[in-house]
Amino acid sequence: MNAYDNAMRQLEKASQLMNLDKDVLAKLSSPERIVMASLPVKMDDGSLKIFQAYRVQYNSARGPYKGGIRFHPQVDLDEVKALGFWMTIKCSVVGIPMGGGKGGVIVDPKALSQGELERLSRAWIGAFRAVIGPEKDVPAPDVYTTPQIMAWMADEFSKLEGKPAIGVVTGKPLEYGGSLGRGTSTAMGGFYVLSEAIKEKGLEAKKTKVAIQGFGNAGATMAHILYEAGYKIVALADSKSIVYNDKGINIDEAENYKKEKGSLAGLEGTKEISIKEFFALDVDVIIPAALENQITKDNANDIKAKIVLELANGPSTPEADEIMFNKGIMLVPDVLANAGGVTVSYFEWLQNISNNYWSEEEVDAELKERMIPSFVEILKMSKEYKTDLRTAAFILSLRRIEAAAKVRG
Repeated sequence: MNAYDNAMRQLEKASQLMNLDKDVLAKLSSPERIVMASLPVKMDDGSLKIFQAYRVQYNSARGPYKGGIRFHPQVDLDEVKALGFWMTIKCSVVGIPMGGGKGGVIVDPKALSQGELERLSRAWIGAFRAVIGPEKDVPAPDVYTTPQIMAWMADEFSKLEGKPAIGVVTGKPLEYGGSLGRGTSTAMGGFYVLSEAIKEKGLEAKKTKVAIQGFGNAGATMAHILYEAGYKIVALADSKSIVYNDKGINIDEAENYKKEKGSLAGLEGTKEISIKEFFALDVDVIIPAALENQITKDNANDIKAKIVLELANGPSTPEADEIMFNKGIMLVPDVLANAGGVTVSYFEWLQNISNNYWSEEEVDAELKERMIPSFVEILKMSKEYKTDLRTAAFILSLRRIEAAAKVRG
C-alpha cells in the first residue's frame, strides 16, 4: 500500500464532497518542491558513507513549510510526500498559519555511534540550508530523530548563517530554545480529543478499556496520561511484542520493565497475543501509535472498539476507513488526533522568534484551546456532510487552504 496514493485518495474524496476549487486541487495534487541530496558522512572507522536524504516542501499557501525529519531504513520518497501532504492538512485543521513539509534520511540510526549521528545531522543541514530557515521551512523531530539531533541541526544552521537562528527547527531541548510541554504534546493533544470523543460516544473514562499499538514516545506518553486519568489499558504493543491483561496493565511497571528489558515481552501478569488478536480485542478504544497502514481491509472488520484514535501518521487505509465508518466506529484521524505535536512546535517557533518563553501551564492551555474546538468543528462538519471524521477534517482544512490561496491570488 502506497502512502502517497492513500493520501491522494483522501484528498479526492474530500474535494469532491465540498466541490474544492479545481486550481487549488491541482496545486495540492503534487508538492511545490522536492529536494534530494546525498549526504557524505565520515564514519568512525575512517570510511566515507553516503546517505540518501529528502526534503519535500508540499504547500505554503498558509505560511512557511512545517514538518519533521525521520531517520529510518525504510524511508522512501512517496512516504515523505504523503507525510508532507498530511502536514499541510494538519496545520490547517488546527488553525496554524503554516504550510506542510517533511524530510527523511535512509539510515538505521541505531547502527550509528553518537559521533556519526551528529555528523549526519550536521550534513543534512549543510545540504538543505538554502531551502530551510525560520521564515521558509521549519523542520522538527520525527521517527528516530530526537531533541539532541534538533540541537545539532540548529547549531549547524546558526554557524553557517553566522548568527543565532535557533528558530530554524523545533523540538529542541529546553536548554537550547525548546518549549515546555513539547515532549508530551502529541499525546496530550490526543488526550484532549479523546476526552471529547468518549463523551460523544456516551462512555466514562474510568470504565473505558484501551489498547495501544506503539510504545515509543507518543504511545508510552499517551498510555501514562490515560492511566493517570483512570482509563484501563488492557493491551500494549511495541516493535517486538504485544502484551494483554483484561484486568488492566500497570503502566508505571510496564515503562520500567521496557527500560530494563528493551521490550514488553514477558511483562508480569500479561500474556502475549498476535497483531490479529490485538485489533480484534473487545475494547472501547484502539490507539494506533506506530507506523502507516496498520488497519486495512483485511482487519478493519475485526475491530470491536467504538473509537479508533490515530496517534500515528496514516495508520488506516482508505478501504479500512470505509469499513469502520459503516460499522459506526468513530475514527479520529491523525490530522487532528496527533496534531498536538505540530501545535506545540508552532508555539516553540513563536517563542524562538519573539524570544519570549511560556510556562508549561500557558503551553497546555493554548494546546487545549486549539484541540477541543477543532474536534467540535470537525464533528459538526461530519454531521453536516454525513461523512466520516477524516473527510470532515479534510474539508475544514481544505476550506482554509482554498481561502488563503484565493486571497493571495
